[in-house]
Amino acid sequence: MRILLTNDDGIHARGLGVLERIARTISDDITIVAPAEEQSGKSRSLTLTEPFRVRRMGDGRYAVRGTPTDCVMFALAEAMKDSPPDLILSGVNRGGNLGEDVSYSGTVSAAMEGALAGIRSVALSQRYEHTGMGDQVPFDTAEAWGERALKPLLDAPWAPRTLVNINFPPVPPEAVRGIKPVAQGLRDYGRVGLDKRVDPRGFPYYWLAMSRLPHTPDPDTDLEAIEQGWITVTPLHLDLTHRNSLESLKSVYC
Repeated sequence: MRILLTNDDGIHARGLGVLERIARTISDDITIVAPAEEQSGKSRSLTLTEPFRVRRMGDGRYAVRGTPTDCVMFALAEAMKDSPPDLILSGVNRGGNLGEDVSYSGTVSAAMEGALAGIRSVALSQRYEHTGMGDQVPFDTAEAWGERALKPLLDAPWAPRTLVNINFPPVPPEAVRGIKPVAQGLRDYGRVGLDKRVDPRGFPYYWLAMSRLPHTPDPDTDLEAIEQGWITVTPLHLDLTHRNSLESLKSVYC
């Protein structure tokens, strides 16, 4: 099996090393194409107004000065054009990608690009408990459970143009309750705040402050299951059409 690895935390991220070790339990035919620098929150953005440069970091390893989507496009159109991947793995992200996070996430978006190309694609993320942990985020659970979460997907039936989003809970490996397929959840809106500061010249600037609001997750969603210590597995698709609303609009316009 030929596997492409990518992420949004960058080519030197610890989580990418974890992902490579997980992938090598499946195959040694691995190509890595990842952003040269962190691209968290870039969603499916593309580099269109300027060129992006690629640096070869070694055999089958490339650093792209662009977004996660750029990375997958480069891999499919150039680095792996003569022998495309059978599987694309994106991550392991430093931080969870749950609920509405999936629409912001570069990690998930890289897997979306793979799904759009008709390739089985999986996003993997390690949630952590406390903000401000920096490089101290533990990946022990993702490393210990990654193979067990991933391998059943290889032979499972997949609908066309779908991807799978896996999140590991912020508990030690031995405390994980198991692996649970669940739906995508949705948090209460309002968790975004602005940390306003003033630079030495007196001009204001802002940091986005993503806080965790108290909320009650819907049952059988990724948000509920991760809080209970489960590894969450959620199938996603690229069709954003709301079917019930479509039928309602047909009655309005017809």
